Amino acid sequence: MTRSLSALVLAALVVLFDVAAPAAGDDGQRLLTIDHYVRVTSKVPSISGQLAQIYVRERVSAGVALRGAPAADKVVLFVHGAGTPAEVAFDTPIGTHSWMAYLAEAGFDVFSMDTTGYGRSTRPAPMNDPCNLAEAQQAQFVPALLAAPCKAPYPGQLTSLASDWHDIDAAVDYVRKIRGVSKVSLVAWSLGGPRAGGYAAQHPEKVHRMVLFAPAYNRTAAATPPALPNPGVVFNTQSRSEFMANWDRQVGCTDQYAPAVRDVVWTEMLASDPVGATWGTGVRRAPSTTTFGWNQAAIGGTTIPTMIVAGALDKQVPPDRVKVAYDDLGATDKVFVDLACSSHNAMWERNHLLMFKASLDWLSRGAVGEQKTGVIRLGY
Repeated sequence: MTRSLSALVLAALVVLFDVAAPAAGDDGQRLLTIDHYVRVTSKVPSISGQLAQIYVRERVSAGVALRGAPAADKVVLFVHGAGTPAEVAFDTPIGTHSWMAYLAEAGFDVFSMDTTGYGRSTRPAPMNDPCNLAEAQQAQFVPALLAAPCKAPYPGQLTSLASDWHDIDAAVDYVRKIRGVSKVSLVAWSLGGPRAGGYAAQHPEKVHRMVLFAPAYNRTAAATPPALPNPGVVFNTQSRSEFMANWDRQVGCTDQYAPAVRDVVWTEMLASDPVGATWGTGVRRAPSTTTFGWNQAAIGGTTIPTMIVAGALDKQVPPDRVKVAYDDLGATDKVFVDLACSSHNAMWERNHLLMFKASLDWLSRGAVGEQKTGVIRLGY
């Protein structure tokens, strides 16, 4: 079971004022950034039974935070994907690219979380040993960190969907408690699809609506996990050049993204991982995760109203794979958003506001425009 640390949260509270105050002097619309730390008894195999810290970021207007509770249907939790921490993915500090700020400005109380091994949450000790990388990745850090390639001392993948679901439940219960609501809505990206979608399938009583962007769905996934830790790479890294190359292979439109945005994202990525920033020229580290459970049976039994988004140029989770998730979803109210000129990184690209606005409509009214079901094409 989880236990929030109110005193720790208050002591660690960080409030940043990043929106100009209205001319009349009323600061009610000013956006706040509040850092929370939620304690959980971990289910990550390498630290099972130990206390771990889950980092939760909140974006909210001062009026909502200080003058009254948010509406019961206006609390949202963002869940990240396989590599990028949530505060980097969803609260990008340039232009209009913060999805969290966009919803906060519309009156939502918006939270994001890093599961164990990501960002400012607890990083298990095996992530600090480059010997736990695949040999090809170890080579990036020789001789700076290693005299020669070495065998991984940890026996397999570091985290699992089961440990992620446990972390999400801790964050969801914490948010429900401090905001006095029975349900929260979930917004997720990539591997966040199995994380949030699998969690919602198990806890529908805690989830109001969902938005799943490029969910990494596998309809034939095993229903139960293998013995843990599952054999495989313990964790991985991504360098700036790898990050750029992966993005560029998904570009098919003129001015699809601005180089300045990409630079800010990478700067924030390194800031989220001070240890990785010292490896080689700087890398982002992420645990390797054992996936299972979010299969055809699980998604078919999910009736939570859900908006699913696919970037038309996504080569990491291609649109046809995303459409399979939409087709298998058991919800009556569901829409599939086909987003033009967009890659796996759509929130950092030119059509991001189309996706943000659609998500606002869905989370507010359970419809995009007037549609509660069917395919919606945006940006064409």
